[in-house]
Amino acid sequence: MIKEFKDFIMRGNVVDMAVGIIIGAAFGKIVSSLVNDILMPPLGRLLGGVDFSNLFVNLSGNSYETLAAARAAGAATLNYGLFINTVLDFVIVAFAIFLLIKAVNRFKKAEAPATKDCPLCCTAIPIAAKKCGHCTSDLV
Repeated sequence: MIKEFKDFIMRGNVVDMAVGIIIGAAFGKIVSSLVNDILMPPLGRLLGGVDFSNLFVNLSGNSYETLAAARAAGAATLNYGLFINTVLDFVIVAFAIFLLIKAVNRFKKAEAPATKDCPLCCTAIPIAAKKCGHCTSDLV
């Protein structure tokens, strides 16, 4: 059982997946920093000095100036500003992954088709076929 587990772990796709998860987590931190530290401050300034991470709805009935003060008091809050930051994080990560996959696919070799269509009956036949198996026409 230990040998089987070792063989499973050492297979290329499991190791590749582990590396991908680690790099993905690090990439997520970079994107979160980009959103929270680079994009949201100027966007908040353009929208009248709004700090998105501090936007919340207080459900407790008391008044709190900041989200940190509400949390410290144990108040129930709806943190829609943090939700906006998280959605923006997701959109940027999804777009970056899309661009990465698009770039990787560009470098892959196009696979040669395994079949072709018979010019007479339009049936799919193997590329190497000299005669159509359906209508028996010559394909030379």
